[in-house]
Amino acid sequence: MRGVNKVIIVGRLGQDPEIRSTQSGESVATLSVATSEQWQDQHGVNHESTEWHRVVLFSGLANIARDYLKKGAQVYVEGKIKTRKWQDNQGKDRYTTEIVGKNMQMLGGGERVQTAKPPQLQPSSLGQQAFKAKQAQLHAQNSSPEIEQVGEEIPF
Repeated sequence: MRGVNKVIIVGRLGQDPEIRSTQSGESVATLSVATSEQWQDQHGVNHESTEWHRVVLFSGLANIARDYLKKGAQVYVEGKIKTRKWQDNQGKDRYTTEIVGKNMQMLGGGERVQTAKPPQLQPSSLGQQAFKAKQAQLHAQNSSPEIEQVGEEIPF
């Protein structure tokens, strides 16, 4: 039996998306997403823990992130965990674990952020082949670029 590598998170962006392009010109967006959980211990004391996640989006999803996401925006991300090895300026091996997003949805931002709704593709306005090509482009993904670490303070 093969393993399963799937992750789903819902959280808020700690900063605006960082946008880059690969050497081939493909858009890449890096998101810093905070997820929090709250609980009460046996003495009735409330606790909260926040986990920061590095999310990488490619092509169409990266373009949507660039155009519509801002610090504080709430997002749903579905993807897989990937660990990359890279070398720092001193030639020392470093490792980065991140979520490579396959699907992303913008959720209600409430008062924290104003996000515009992305344009909806309509087959009638594009022609069937162009519509299918645009849909496929929105789900494309490649390898992930180097990403910097984000601090532990929640900025929103």
